Amino acid sequence: MISLSSIAMSAYTDLVRLLKDDALSGVEGKPTLKERGDKAYWYAVRRVGTEMRFLYIGEDGDETRARIGRIEELRGAAKERQAERSRLVRLLRAEGMTPTDRSTGSILSAMAAAGTFRLGGTIVGTNAFRLYEGELGVRLPLGGMANTADIDIAQFEKLSVALQDQVDPGLAETFSALKFDPLPALDQGRSWRWAQGGSGQLVEFLTPAFGDESVRDLPALGVSAQGLNYLNFLIAEPIHAAAIYRSGVLVQVPRPERYAIHKLIIADRRRDGAGSLKSAKDREQAAFLIEAMAEDRPDDLLQAYATAMEVGPRWREHIGNSLTRMPETKGTLDSLGA
Repeated sequence: MISLSSIAMSAYTDLVRLLKDDALSGVEGKPTLKERGDKAYWYAVRRVGTEMRFLYIGEDGDETRARIGRIEELRGAAKERQAERSRLVRLLRAEGMTPTDRSTGSILSAMAAAGTFRLGGTIVGTNAFRLYEGELGVRLPLGGMANTADIDIAQFEKLSVALQDQVDPGLAETFSALKFDPLPALDQGRSWRWAQGGSGQLVEFLTPAFGDESVRDLPALGVSAQGLNYLNFLIAEPIHAAAIYRSGVLVQVPRPERYAIHKLIIADRRRDGAGSLKSAKDREQAAFLIEAMAEDRPDDLLQAYATAMEVGPRWREHIGNSLTRMPETKGTLDSLGA
């Protein structure tokens, strides 16, 4: 496993910070805190005609409050940040960090501009795995485990309803401009997959399910989504990441330790069997992340593993079945006291 240089890791951290600053500096309106259930969320409130528009900023927390306190300063330094972001992306490329390909980058950039990630959309699947390079400070392996033509976006249904904000422009309009067409679905008018003719690129929307894996609506994103069990574990407490495309794109991905443990579950649960190529890819990604995190973030890894094992016997069975096929990875987890 090859580590990124300290220069690259520092540059990546700075890029994510500047992208977060940019995300807030472009928001117009008075920052207002609204409580919904046991959580609180910040909105930018402004009048549009005779109506008040609430633009979602983010969940309440020290980092969000600090940025809101500097909002005027952030707005005034927008041009300087743009130039610095471009410099950091050039540096990261020179240091050998894997850039996001043009096709994927253009889609992520368009979805980010519409507000997909601001509103809680989280990249899952192999495109999330690709984005852990800067977060973990390790070079991604070349080969099948990092290859995909799919972009999977997940969001909690309850969050999508609670936010009372929507992407703008709508994602159907965004995909149409990028030559994507909705794929036929059993429920007419409930599109959750879009395909780009010629490129083979596919965008899918997913949401956590708790038993019934039916298609549900995500009003904040203006799309429908396929419900999947075990997905709630994956997208809880997501983190920001920077896609290395143009001057950087701010996206959201699962925590890498949750991604690794989730892959152990999914590898055993796939409908085409635990011996399939997709299951083998799941196990490869899990093994890579577990090896990387056992060295630098053992506590985070151990906590995610323990959390999943405590959910119930079915979770333990899926994880155990995968680890039976992965003796080295099982040994790594055992050495952490798992």
